Amino acid sequence: MSLDGCGAPPQGAHVEVGSNAVVVSGKVLTEGAPVGGAFVRLLDASGEFTAEVVSSAEGDFRFFAAPGKWTVRALYRNVSGQSDVVALGPGVHDVEVSLN
Repeated sequence: MSLDGCGAPPQGAHVEVGSNAVVVSGKVLTEGAPVGGAFVRLLDASGEFTAEVVSSAEGDFRFFAAPGKWTVRALYRNVSGQSDVVALGPGVHDVEVSLN
């Protein structure tokens, strides 16, 4: 499945981040190993779906977001996991999501 038309930059590729940008970025893991091809969703503070990308072969994902509290949920085959991240100001806010 190609995601070329979805508007999301390739996950794992280097992207310039502006000084005012809020980026939620991280890696999907299972037993410490990266998981490529996972569906990674960004949920706002109320749990509402905001965006979705597919993790790169190295398990990487990235969202450009507004400042706030976010939940990152990853789904892969019959496992899932989630992590919360607080991204109150500009910069790259890292988060790992472990699948179980």
